[in-house]
Amino acid sequence: MTVKLDVTKRTASAKAVRNEGNIPAIVYGPKQEPISISVSKVIFEKTLKDAGESTVINLAGLGEEMEVLIHDVAFNPAKGGVEHVDFYAIEKGKEITVDIPLEFIGEAPATKNGGVLTKVLHEVEVTCKPSALPQHITVDVSALDDFEKQIHVKDLVVPNGVTIGNDPEEVVALVQEVKEEVEAPVAAVDMASIEVEAKGKTEEVVVE
Repeated sequence: MTVKLDVTKRTASAKAVRNEGNIPAIVYGPKQEPISISVSKVIFEKTLKDAGESTVINLAGLGEEMEVLIHDVAFNPAKGGVEHVDFYAIEKGKEITVDIPLEFIGEAPATKNGGVLTKVLHEVEVTCKPSALPQHITVDVSALDDFEKQIHVKDLVVPNGVTIGNDPEEVVALVQEVKEEVEAPVAAVDMASIEVEAKGKTEEVVVE
């Protein structure tokens, strides 16, 4: 998936850019000299929400369109919202390696037998050409119909040209049985012995 984002080269200060309703940003890469740019705050935040950080973005407005990934996003801790973005320029013709989120769908039948679905992984590392980069990888948990079943990395279905770098045997999800805790029996209290001990203490005589 690829989306287009209009940007402009930035000459004003970061504060001035933010006052205009835009976000100051920078784009750089192995073969790309750093360029300070400005992007619409409203449009970027919508793009981030809809496409996520693992989507290839075509930056327009810098002459020739440039393929980039969102490398880092800084948020304002007080007011909220994005206040700065780092874009990573992709080398043309080169494969890229990025972490892709997992999207879990379906219902695990084993949960109806007192089990709890445990999602061990939430993302995997993939390598592919930018044009083949998936926005996410779907994990159908409906195959987990008993407590012995597990979904491994090798079970994930990915598009052609996409390779997962994780260990194929690594567990992605499973349903764990919830065992009820049995309370230990409370030992009976011998009230007679307590009364005798208390009585003995009251009859002690202090000899000077």
